[in-house]
Amino acid sequence: MGAGARPATDGPVASRGGDLLDAIDEFFLARMPRKHSEHTLDAYRRDFQTILTTVTELTESSSADLRIDQLDIPTLRRGFAAISHQSAATIARTWSTWNQLFTFLVTEQIISGNPMAAIEKPRVPKSRPKAISGDDSVERLLVVAARGREGARDPWPERDLALVVTLLTCGLRLSELLGLTVRSIDGPKDDRVVGVRGKGNKERTLPLEPEVEAIIDAYMESRLRRFPGRIPADAALFVANSGEPMRRGALQYLIERLYREAGIRTKVPAGALVHALRHTFATSLARNGASGTELQRLLGHESLATTQRYVDATAREVRDAARANEAYGAIRRVTVDKDGPAGVSQPNETAQDTP
Repeated sequence: MGAGARPATDGPVASRGGDLLDAIDEFFLARMPRKHSEHTLDAYRRDFQTILTTVTELTESSSADLRIDQLDIPTLRRGFAAISHQSAATIARTWSTWNQLFTFLVTEQIISGNPMAAIEKPRVPKSRPKAISGDDSVERLLVVAARGREGARDPWPERDLALVVTLLTCGLRLSELLGLTVRSIDGPKDDRVVGVRGKGNKERTLPLEPEVEAIIDAYMESRLRRFPGRIPADAALFVANSGEPMRRGALQYLIERLYREAGIRTKVPAGALVHALRHTFATSLARNGASGTELQRLLGHESLATTQRYVDATAREVRDAARANEAYGAIRRVTVDKDGPAGVSQPNETAQDTP
């Protein structure tokens, strides 16, 4: 689990003053049946290490020597105060990780109560979907991908277009896209589907429309021209120019270059690259009437509440209801006189004085 971590012990931690790192190892052992992805496990490890680093400084001890009883409420408060400069989302996630650990220790009867109840947790504001803005942005991106990147030493437009189209029409996370294999695409021609392994190793199936099929087929044909020979079914679906599986950094770099060449980099929300295409997929579906339940299934969200933000951000009914506000009528009648105060254009009927 990072610096100072040790392998899990054979038996449970026996007492309130037990070894903290052993307790954390037992926590990971107990969660193995959940089959967390390595990405999720890494996030847990980072959250543990963040507070452990602070606590070791406060207690003037090493991680290997920390005892569970050293993490009392005052120490935890100071530990979380040390990361208060980080984002609310990061602090809340770290709080949740430690809360899960102490809940586990209570369940195992290692400690009598969970101290996290006394540690403040920030409210994380609901974020709006980070979709690409601009009516023609998606089309400009597709045009650039299809023609090949300018100045690239070895342009591969078939691959670039297939990548962008798959992201835009399937709404995949970056890790989900990179996890696709040739076998992931299945079914008869014009009725194919793609099998996706999402968070928590949950699987879902997404339809591939004929237009997308044709683009992926063209990419696979170009791949065979570049790398003659049989492509194994378990080979990565998307590969780099070397023929090796596409990596996270290479995919992010490629997508950013395409944004820049399409002239839409400023229309991509800050902090979003590949994920902006997933948000664009979901926002487009919500705008065109997809329900929260349908989006939840397509996006692979565990909670409907996570999906609901796309519906909330685009629902026509909500917008129409808001437009029914009578203030809009008054706003439309207001005129601005450059040489004097604002005036109001009178409606057709004479206004009656109110008592």
